[in-house]
Amino acid sequence: MPRITRRESIAMVGLSSLAGDLAHGEDRPAKGKTSRELIRDRYFPNVSLLTHEGKEVRFYDDLIKDKIVVINFMYAECEGICPGITANLVKVQKALGDRIGRDIFMYSITLKPDRDSPGALKEYAEMHGAKPGWTFLTGKPGDIELLRRRLGFVDSDPEVDKDKSQHIGNVRYGNEALQQWGACPGQANPTWIVKLISGVDWPKGMRS
Repeated sequence: MPRITRRESIAMVGLSSLAGDLAHGEDRPAKGKTSRELIRDRYFPNVSLLTHEGKEVRFYDDLIKDKIVVINFMYAECEGICPGITANLVKVQKALGDRIGRDIFMYSITLKPDRDSPGALKEYAEMHGAKPGWTFLTGKPGDIELLRRRLGFVDSDPEVDKDKSQHIGNVRYGNEALQQWGACPGQANPTWIVKLISGVDWPKGMRS
């Protein structure tokens, strides 16, 4: 088990309520919608984003729906935790092998969309050795902020929260179809992160 800092533990508490809501959604209809539809509407705004390859995608329809996903926030010029977390996730990607891009998908979303063009993100991905199946994303500032808040990447201290250089270094992972979600520190042991992701994997025989 990796050592978790006080700030990471506070962030995890903030994320845990979201993870719990997502993981324990009931299947009964509410206002004519299933629990999966309610989770989608509450947490996964279907905003338009641009990949590091310059492709336009919709957050829910194209990136989240029916997939196992791993999500974090970063920005290309970050001199704080971003490079270390990215390097750690490179190890996670390597450990998961050819499942990445097939039935597990990795997404890194910039916190500075006004600076991080698709080209800047592509250069960042190549510099850190990210392989296919790991997509770096930018978009309109308002849409990125909406995603950040809906996904729970928010510090409890408003002053800290607005400082991008002190952004939360957590990773969210989940299986959208099964409504199973969790979060962990992005600098945790890569082997541990892989084990956590396996906890939301498809039951034996369900994987395509």
